[in-house]
Amino acid sequence: MTTSAAVPTGPEGAITGDGGVTDRLVDANEQYAAGFSDPGMDARPVLRVAVVACMDARLDLHAALGLELGDCHTIRNAGGVVTDDVIRSLTISQRALGTQSVVLIHHTNCGLESLTEEFRHELEMEVGQRPAWAVEAFRDVDQDVRQSMQRVRTSPFLPHTDDVRGFVFDVRSGLLREIDPVQDRSAGSASA
Repeated sequence: MTTSAAVPTGPEGAITGDGGVTDRLVDANEQYAAGFSDPGMDARPVLRVAVVACMDARLDLHAALGLELGDCHTIRNAGGVVTDDVIRSLTISQRALGTQSVVLIHHTNCGLESLTEEFRHELEMEVGQRPAWAVEAFRDVDQDVRQSMQRVRTSPFLPHTDDVRGFVFDVRSGLLREIDPVQDRSAGSASA
């Protein structure tokens, strides 16, 4: 795995330099483009799969899943939560671009596990306007994966809901752990 450890930083880890991080990214793009040649790919993913995952910077999805450019659609947001906008993207992915499978990936030590809906209220107090979106915070990552699978499977807009699988990526080991879509309720009641 590569990291940006060589980037000069100042107080509290802030990136330093004349133009900041955006200029660094633009410079990197110029180097990339200098050796770029059009791969001649179609917009349709080769593997006909859409991956919904958290935006966490520790998740290198292509490397972790053995994917190459053009293999999949990747949809990322805070928590990898299936929101209305994720359903929108999946609908376009399936209906217009031919995907048939959905892989959902949450991860250990997610920042949404430490937030609550109070975050929205604090934001409203600070800026004077209530966000139209929900935080979608959670305490149990496994249960949130189950909820996300259920949202995909019950969407009336998605024609392909049979191959929907959910996982938790361990940020320490790099391994995926598959989540059973049906929680074993007997195990929970036995320990109560």
